[in-house]
Amino acid sequence: MSLKINTQATMKSHQASSAYLLLIACLISFVCFFGSYMRIPIVPLFAASLGADTVQVGLINSAFMVMAGVLSIPSGLLSDRVGRRVPLLGGLILLAVSSFLLYWSNSPLQMGCIYLVFGVGLSALSPTLMSYIADITPPEALGHAFGWYTMSLYGGMTLGPAAGGFLGSLLGLRTVFLFAGSLILFMFFVALFFLPAPSVKSRKPRMLADVMTTLLSLRRNRKLIACLMATVGGCVGFGMFVSFMPLYIRSLGMSTTTVGCVFATQALVNALSRLPAGWLCDRVGDRRILVMLGCFMLAFSIAVFGLCSSGVQLVITAAMMGISMGIAFTVACALIAASVPPKMRGLAMGCYNTSVYAGMMLCSVGMGVVIRENGFRFAFFLCGLVIAGFVVLFRILYRQE
Repeated sequence: MSLKINTQATMKSHQASSAYLLLIACLISFVCFFGSYMRIPIVPLFAASLGADTVQVGLINSAFMVMAGVLSIPSGLLSDRVGRRVPLLGGLILLAVSSFLLYWSNSPLQMGCIYLVFGVGLSALSPTLMSYIADITPPEALGHAFGWYTMSLYGGMTLGPAAGGFLGSLLGLRTVFLFAGSLILFMFFVALFFLPAPSVKSRKPRMLADVMTTLLSLRRNRKLIACLMATVGGCVGFGMFVSFMPLYIRSLGMSTTTVGCVFATQALVNALSRLPAGWLCDRVGDRRILVMLGCFMLAFSIAVFGLCSSGVQLVITAAMMGISMGIAFTVACALIAASVPPKMRGLAMGCYNTSVYAGMMLCSVGMGVVIRENGFRFAFFLCGLVIAGFVVLFRILYRQE
C-alpha cells in the first residue's frame, strides 16, 4: 500500500513538473515570436520608405526564411547531440540582436543582411523548443501539449504583427524594433533561470556517416514526408499573408491600423482554435482528415482575400484563415512527433521548421514577381491553388495504418 501511494505521489509530482515546464516553454515561445513578428508588417512598410519595391520586400523577407529553413535541420541535430539548452539560449540572443540592428538600418540591403541573422536565431529556437515539448510530454498527451505550444507560437506569430501595426502607427516604425528586441532579451533570462534541460540519457557525438544514415531513414517515413508537404503548402499561404498583406491593404487605400485589425483577428482566432484542435487530435482516429480539412480551408480563405474590397471583408476572411491554420498545423505537429522515435525528434522538428520557412520563402520570392506582373488578386488565387495541390500530395503520400 505504501509503495502504491509513493508511486502515485511520484506520478503526480512528475505531471506537475511537466505542466510547469510546458507553461514556461509556451511563455518563451509566445513572447519570442510575438516580439519577432511585431516586425513583420513594419519591415515591408519600412523597406518601402527606404525605396524598396515589392520584389525587394519579398527578398528581404525571404532572407530570414532561407537561413531558418537551411539551418533548422542542423540545429535539430545539434539539439539531439548537445541538448536543448545551448541552441535555445543562443537563438534568443541572435533574435534580440537582429531586432536592435534593424533600428539602425538605413537601406534595404542592410535590412536583408540583418534578416539573415534573424533567420539563424529562429533556426536555433524553433526546433529546440518543439523537441523540448516532446521530451517532457507522454505520448498519449502530445496533441494536448502541442495544442498549447502551437497556440502560443502562432498566437505570438500573428498577434505580434497586429501589435506591431498598432505600435508603428502610434510611435513610428523604428520604435517597434527596439520594443521587440527588449521583449526577446527578457525571455533569454527567463530561459536561463527557469527552463532547465530535460532529463535525458547522455549523448555522444555522431560521425557524419551516421547523420546521413539518419537523414536517409527519414526519407522512407511516408507519414513524416506527407506532413512536411502539408506544412510547406500551408506556409505558402501564411507567407502570402505576412509578406504581402500589409502592401495589399495599403493598395486598397486603407491605413496601418487596418493592417493591425486584420492581423489581430487572424491571430486571435488562430490561437483560440489550437486547444480544440489538440483535443480533437487526441480523440480522432484518422487524424489526416483534420490536416486536409484545415489546409483546404486555408487555400479557400487565401483565394477569397483577392475578392475583398473592405476592412470588414478582410477581417472575416482573416478569421476563417485563423481557424484553418489552427486545425492544420496543430495536428501536423502532433503527427510528426508521433512518427519518429524520441532520439530523432530534434531532427524531425528541424525538418518541420525547414518546411515552414521553405513554404514562406517560396511565396515571398515567387509571389512578389507575380504581384508586380499580374496584381494582388491573381496572386491570391494562384496561392490558393498551390496550397490545394499540396493537400492532394499529402493525401497521396499519407497512408493510415
